[in-house]
Amino acid sequence: MARGGFPGMPGGNMQQMLKQVQKAQASITKLQEELEAREYEASAGGGMVTVRANGKKELLSLTIKPEAVDPDDVEMLQDMVLAAVNEVLRQVEETTSAEMGKLTGGLNLPF
Repeated sequence: MARGGFPGMPGGNMQQMLKQVQKAQASITKLQEELEAREYEASAGGGMVTVRANGKKELLSLTIKPEAVDPDDVEMLQDMVLAAVNEVLRQVEETTSAEMGKLTGGLNLPF
């Protein structure tokens, strides 16, 4: 076996790889904190229902315009709320995946 490495591992420099992993871990932790602090907003029904959420997928607010409330059509209001909530959660997931992909996509880790 070659000094300072493991058979089959490119470069063979374990300390350098560990430093790279530690740096990546710190970057990932920082990015996760930043993403969790972000706020997202989505609306449905032409702005009749608006939802805000954070990066932890916690709903922060739900606003329903009075004209959206029709006692004879509660189902439409329910659909608008669901559409707005699902859209804001999709935004959180999409942004998180894209940002994490940017960070981890360029790493050449052996796992």
